[in-house]
Amino acid sequence: MAKYEVLIYWSEEDKAYLAEVPELPGCMADGATYLDALQNVQIIIQEWIETAKNNGRKIPKPKGRKLNYA
Repeated sequence: MAKYEVLIYWSEEDKAYLAEVPELPGCMADGATYLDALQNVQIIIQEWIETAKNNGRKIPKPKGRKLNYA
């Protein structure tokens, strides 16, 4: 499985944890718990990659941590 950065945070508006994959545009999932969101986004990452392949789109290579604390 690819090693993409995943950002997980609580959404008060959605009353759920949201998991986003910044390197894969539009790739996100939610869950009632932190772990649910993480597990769900792993499935969505695979689906995102499969869809990109089927549509002939370029799949970004994982860059790992992107945060800059400067």
